[in-house]
Amino acid sequence: MKPLKQFSIPFTGLKIGKHQFDFEIDNSFFDAFEYSLVKKGNLKAEVELDKQETMLILQFHIKGTIVLDCDKCLAEFNSPIEIQERQIVKFAEDELESDDLEIITLSKKESEIDISGLIYEFITVSVPYIKICEENGESGQQCDQEMIARLESLSSGTQREEEKQQNDDPRWAALKKLK
Repeated sequence: MKPLKQFSIPFTGLKIGKHQFDFEIDNSFFDAFEYSLVKKGNLKAEVELDKQETMLILQFHIKGTIVLDCDKCLAEFNSPIEIQERQIVKFAEDELESDDLEIITLSKKESEIDISGLIYEFITVSVPYIKICEENGESGQQCDQEMIARLESLSSGTQREEEKQQNDDPRWAALKKLK
């Protein structure tokens, strides 16, 4: 993941206390992740790193728009998102697995933390399960009525054809008599 090098925060040279980092997230960020649910977007991530003796506390504020495909009319639309998350990073002699999803364990030998995976995960989890243009209140975009009409005509046309084929076939008439 070479293109995401700018999302690494070197924390060893930082003084104890709070530090602010800003990151721009664009299409190249999402291109770095294979099979990404989100392909396009324009977001800004503000990360506050609170360095303490034995841990780091990361506060994420991600705001912007992502481009999604409507599940109803298949058109692309901009969906605004705003995310507030917290992540705790603890240091240990050996890397221990933590059961708590909010805690990451790093070796004391580490000198920087890559937050690109965390940002990607927060954005992906914020994508709605059902994505429909009409439910996107800010842009006021409506579903493509021409596409919906075409989909409806194709779906209802196949049912009519099946019914017509069943009525034309004499074997179905014989089976209906058995009822």
